[in-house]
Amino acid sequence: MSCKTMQPKIKRIVIPGILKIVFFAVAFFVIIGITKMILWSQSFMRTTGLTPVAIFRLLVNTGVDLKSHEGRTNILLLGIGGGTHAGADLTDTILVVSLETSQKKMAMISVPRDIWSDTLKDKVNSAYHYGEVKKKGGGLTLAKVIVEDMVGLPIHYVLLIDFSGFEYLIDAVGGIDIAVPQAFTDTEFPVAGRENDRCDGDPDFRCRYESVTFAQGPQHMNGERALMYVRSRHAQGEEGSDFARGRRQQEVLAALLARIKSPDVWTNPARIRELFGAFDRATTTDMRFGELATVGKALIGREGVQTKRISFEKYLDSPPLWMYGRYTLVPKENFQVIHEYIKTSLDK
Repeated sequence: MSCKTMQPKIKRIVIPGILKIVFFAVAFFVIIGITKMILWSQSFMRTTGLTPVAIFRLLVNTGVDLKSHEGRTNILLLGIGGGTHAGADLTDTILVVSLETSQKKMAMISVPRDIWSDTLKDKVNSAYHYGEVKKKGGGLTLAKVIVEDMVGLPIHYVLLIDFSGFEYLIDAVGGIDIAVPQAFTDTEFPVAGRENDRCDGDPDFRCRYESVTFAQGPQHMNGERALMYVRSRHAQGEEGSDFARGRRQQEVLAALLARIKSPDVWTNPARIRELFGAFDRATTTDMRFGELATVGKALIGREGVQTKRISFEKYLDSPPLWMYGRYTLVPKENFQVIHEYIKTSLDK
């Protein structure tokens, strides 16, 4: 008697035509999406100068420990005019940003550029210049030391912004919104590129300047306009003071951070690419990549960050011109009084 091996029947699975169409459509769009992502990544790397490894580290970064003192990380922001004219490396903007990341708090402390430094035998805005003259890269270090003495806080990091690239940073996010508290006109705003123009023999060199006016109230500013707003120095009355400039610089920084945090920036790949590229071109810093990413997330990656603005103008006075041969600011009493005021303001 013969035994026959039973062979299992294999059923053919027939994929309906509609499923085939869906499958190939999905595959097509996946391939298109991957291709676009690769092309965007290549463009992003070309624009920002970041390597694939750096981009990966940025995306997965969970936080690098920052240098700090008593729970605060203090970052010095310096702004220079850029270019090749005389005074191009004098700092127009001197601002200390103090971060208390565990409490989601940030304070901005304006340091008037005309404060006299006994160490430098010059104004504080020349610290970066003297440091660079002595040693390439020494400007950041010397500026940190001089500002530390004035505000009474350890400066952990410094970020230098070249104003020639600052306006591109503003434009990269589509401009910023500022509520101008008081109208003013500056008839002596310097025209970029004409710093050394002979003006056809005009003894007043009027061709080197233009008139800029800001009306009171809310307005949208592009990079060029925002730069004029923070750099204006010759308006009549209070708005022409160093203290008003410090206030305007704080306003623009706060507006820029708010704009960067808005969804239409972070959901727009083109804007992200432009933002990174503009930031890379406009800034120099002693922060490592991981530290920079951590600071960025603390400033723009968290909701509900409380911001405080601190000015110590009431503790400063302008001595007679003969004392230092130019307009300067000095403490009414001493820097220790200013240190105590800043510390008290931070602790409130």
